[in-house]
Amino acid sequence: MGLIELENYAKERDIPIMQKEGIEFLKEYIKKNKVQNILEIGAAIGYSAIQMALVDQNVRVTTIERDYPRYLEAVKNIHNFNLDKNIRIINADALDIDIEGKFDLIFIDAAKAQYIKFFEKYKNNLTDCGSIISDNLNFHGLTQNPEEIKSKNLRALVRKINKYRDFLKSNEEFTTEFYNIGDGITVSRRKGA
Repeated sequence: MGLIELENYAKERDIPIMQKEGIEFLKEYIKKNKVQNILEIGAAIGYSAIQMALVDQNVRVTTIERDYPRYLEAVKNIHNFNLDKNIRIINADALDIDIEGKFDLIFIDAAKAQYIKFFEKYKNNLTDCGSIISDNLNFHGLTQNPEEIKSKNLRALVRKINKYRDFLKSNEEFTTEFYNIGDGITVSRRKGA
């Protein structure tokens, strides 16, 4: 199975994967900044981890997925791309485990309501000049138009995403750039780095 088949597989089964514009931005960021070690929170079926690992043979990705069936699919997909040596996948809730080591890039693309907790928990795993990239900050355009949301649960989720956006804007440790690429991407770097 190639990347296009993996994209189609995800689409047919409503498995959330990063939008094309977003993945291209992420890959270009990895190239431009010579990123080598990546921590990804939220593997799903391994699509973005595979895309990141394919940027350069020296890229190493550690990715966390809590959903066991998706974890198994990711393991299979990573193996099918012969990236077992480049990608380490962990089946766990990212808030319940501790990861050793430092990463040039931390990529958050998991439970949207937990983004602040993920950021706070893993920021110390970042190298001094590293970045935290978060995806889905526009959440299908709903963060800009919350009044259009009918579902109470969806409104609550959008409030949490907007709370994360505010958290990033007012963060005293990190400077964040917001990009209207894909479904909304942010790049956060330590101030003074």
